[in-house]
Amino acid sequence: MSGSFASGTGIGVGAQSQDSPVLHNVFVYGSLLADDVVKVLLKRVPPSSSAILHGFHRFSIKGRVYPAILPVENKKVTGKILSGITNPELDILDAFEDVEYERRTVEVSLMDISKKLQAHTYVWSDKNDPNLYGDWVFEEWKQVHMDDFIKMTSEFVEELELPESKPRVATYESFYKQEG
Repeated sequence: MSGSFASGTGIGVGAQSQDSPVLHNVFVYGSLLADDVVKVLLKRVPPSSSAILHGFHRFSIKGRVYPAILPVENKKVTGKILSGITNPELDILDAFEDVEYERRTVEVSLMDISKKLQAHTYVWSDKNDPNLYGDWVFEEWKQVHMDDFIKMTSEFVEELELPESKPRVATYESFYKQEG
């Protein structure tokens, strides 16, 4: 699986050379915009670049602190590309996004340089979800919810390392019931 390449890094949506592992670009637009959340999840903060995903809208979700994106004409979502994501890291992101999201390959525009590239992103699975509304604002989330979300993400990572790990949605729901 090969894609366009980001600013000479040699990393496409699934780029590889003969001796190196497959590396991925992932467009993030919600809680994963916070380096602290990414670091808990992946045990590192990958290189990133600001990017725009055209033709999508970022919604708030009733009863959730994280957002959803869905295709919407004439809208755009600002976020960033995480570069150099390994297959095991992509598996962690898939588990984190759980069944609520579907991983898709999209074309994003880098903001620093006028270049487009292919990246994975996570699109909300239920396009007719009545719980989606308005806009989701990262800065507001950061002030109000980030600290608790980092704690929940830590619990998720601990669970993930167990043989009988529970899905992220279950971790989220049990964490926020304890807190609430």
